Amino acid sequence: MPFSFSHDVVVLGSGAAGLTAALAASLDGADVGIYEKGTVLGGSSAISGGVPWIPLNHHQDEAGITDSREEALEYLASLSLGRMDPAMAEAFVDSGRDTIQWLEEVTDLRFTLLPRYPDYHPENPGGKPDGGRSLDPGLFSYRSLGDWADRVARSRRSAHLKITDTTLGGGTGYLPEGELERRMDEDLRGCGNALVGPILKALLDRGVEPVLEARALDLIVKDGRVAGVQVEIDGKPTDVEARRGVILATGGFEWNADLVAEFLRGPMTAPTSVPTNTGDGLLMAMRAGARLANMGQAWWVPAVKIPGDIAFGEQRSNLVNRERTLPGSILVNGAGRRFTDEATNYNALGGAFHQIDPVAFGYANLPAWLVFDQAHADRYGSFGTPAGQPVADWIPRAETVSGLAEAVGIDPAGLAETVDRWNAFVDAEEDRDFHRGDSAYDRWSGDGEFRFTKASTLGRIDTGPYYAVPIESGTLGTSGGPRTDVDGRVLDTRLQPIPGLFACGNVAAAPTAMAYGGAGGTLGPILVFGRRTGRAAARPLARFSH
Repeated sequence: MPFSFSHDVVVLGSGAAGLTAALAASLDGADVGIYEKGTVLGGSSAISGGVPWIPLNHHQDEAGITDSREEALEYLASLSLGRMDPAMAEAFVDSGRDTIQWLEEVTDLRFTLLPRYPDYHPENPGGKPDGGRSLDPGLFSYRSLGDWADRVARSRRSAHLKITDTTLGGGTGYLPEGELERRMDEDLRGCGNALVGPILKALLDRGVEPVLEARALDLIVKDGRVAGVQVEIDGKPTDVEARRGVILATGGFEWNADLVAEFLRGPMTAPTSVPTNTGDGLLMAMRAGARLANMGQAWWVPAVKIPGDIAFGEQRSNLVNRERTLPGSILVNGAGRRFTDEATNYNALGGAFHQIDPVAFGYANLPAWLVFDQAHADRYGSFGTPAGQPVADWIPRAETVSGLAEAVGIDPAGLAETVDRWNAFVDAEEDRDFHRGDSAYDRWSGDGEFRFTKASTLGRIDTGPYYAVPIESGTLGTSGGPRTDVDGRVLDTRLQPIPGLFACGNVAAAPTAMAYGGAGGTLGPILVFGRRTGRAAARPLARFSH
């Protein structure tokens, strides 16, 4: 049967990885087709913070920040527990600067440094306590996209915020009313929308228009190579030819309960990504004979589910970042005990939920609760409620610490002892259990009025009523999948390229394995390898035959 559509390169997925790969392939002369499963474009990238982490970027030069290849590689290696392929790390570090410069040349993207935003493990060898590796995409006017502006996924809460306005970037999550109205009137969007919008515009300007509601069903293999893909369009299977290659950029598998249970190293009950990430690309790659890597890993986050908070037709899981880093809050388990530095970065903190109690043979730190007091709520607000407003009715509370423990099922004696111990640490300005506030990252997080001091995150819990919010083990997205080479070619079980098959983004095994360098630790590699993959796929297939 003849193909219904034909392209040099077919890209499956329209997040930052797919759009960047498509733009790179198009600029290298390939005819490109983009097919997106969802009803809107952008994937999880569009609802993310939109920040890429790029060592040695050229904006460091303008700010007088020193960085080096050796420092960046040493830092990544210190976070990988030996799981990272050095060749992939070197390709990332060596290509990052060029990728950012290229994006600023061929799109309307204009990055700036996040001011003094530390790496996530700044005390590790090669880490940067004063920042310089995380980049802000700023604001982008969606008026320039015409009808396509309404076809990009957006976060209801942060679509018009810059990363520095959000809790992830050190802001409150709220804008002055006049500024919010201005941005809405001009359709100025920040964060993930500011990242994907300019790349989409560059593609549209070249005549490359994505096809929405086009779910990939399976790869088409002919004469030993991937020659196309079967896509469901308008409810009908449609064969699409890929004369040079198919690029998988379909996101992770975090919304596929079976795959989560089969592969992830620990519980994950709260994906914060778009619900279309159900592992379609992973399953296609497996059927094509791909070797898998990093399958137990994800980009972990602590998350909360607010009743009635719906996104993309599903219960929304929200990354818990600000509330846990601010003074006057702690994380505890069912025994009422703290189990981590609450102000550490979200990806590292996720590992604390996977600790197994070898005697009870359960997860020692699940269920978990964020405990805070009325002073914390009055000063900072809580979980979508602005400061000065009553705490939301869905959050459990009690007038005493012991009463709160009994209300939610925490051991009362354990919680009372833990709160007393925490308050003593605050008074001494030293967390002797988990060293909260010792890291430069901890001191950057929390209360911006006291930034760079321990007071930004250390605060007593002693003003009733007291509150406890259930916290779940969540993820920004999974990070395991088909193993690739430095140009995105999917490798088979003999580590040989599968002709015509490429992968980039969260569908593929993460180039940095479990290492998460700083804000944008996923998006940095996604942009770099998206470009490398697109350029490789645009070349004649014969160059990659074996």
